[in-house]
Amino acid sequence: MTAITTRTVEYPADGLTMVGHLALPAGSDRRPAVLLGPEGMGLSDVERRRADALAELGYVALAFDLHGGRYLGHPEEMLGRCMPLLADPDRMRGIGHAALDVLRTESRTDSDRVAAVGYGTGGAIALELGRDGVNLRAIGTVNATTTGRPGEAARIRCPVWAGVGSEDPIMPPAQRNAFTAEMQAAGVDWRLAVYGGALHAFHHDHPTVPGVGYHPQHAQRAWRDVVDLLAECLPLTDNPEA
Repeated sequence: MTAITTRTVEYPADGLTMVGHLALPAGSDRRPAVLLGPEGMGLSDVERRRADALAELGYVALAFDLHGGRYLGHPEEMLGRCMPLLADPDRMRGIGHAALDVLRTESRTDSDRVAAVGYGTGGAIALELGRDGVNLRAIGTVNATTTGRPGEAARIRCPVWAGVGSEDPIMPPAQRNAFTAEMQAAGVDWRLAVYGGALHAFHHDHPTVPGVGYHPQHAQRAWRDVVDLLAECLPLTDNPEA
């Protein structure tokens, strides 16, 4: 574990001023970087802590914003914004590209070594960046087995890992099957982890609503799986100062 620094970054996207959280590892050299997307309610301390944890491992990490600095804690408000967003790949890509530009222009970022990881809506945005042909080393998603426009998955140029709860009513077996069929038809290097007994958004503790629930064991396992994906596809040098 190494000392890190963090700062808030503001940037325009989707007609809003987004407020992201940038975490930097110790040192002054260029490092591999991870774009980290939040679930539908928006950027919270959950994602900020995950970005910090990635920086402690040695990555530059940007936890990006979805709602112009707002956290949409009421399900109706969240769905009212996220459902139209999830139905519009171009909007999702716009939000993703704006955040990716911030991450890649950071002086500590090795812009040729970037991965995208996301939860829920943030994971859907990570996948849309891949479908848009962005040069990424890996895409990792939790609770985001979303499909895209026909044929565009063939533009994905990196391994894709997806994690989902077996009892997730928002990403049920039919949705998972459609996602894996899309990846397979496109020739993507894909993996799917199904966490037994887990609901939607199982990866952190939050107020329980129908179909959503925290599963502490699987939350830890999913995080380890994300870190393993990055270790495989976005390896760090042994010496951060090298």
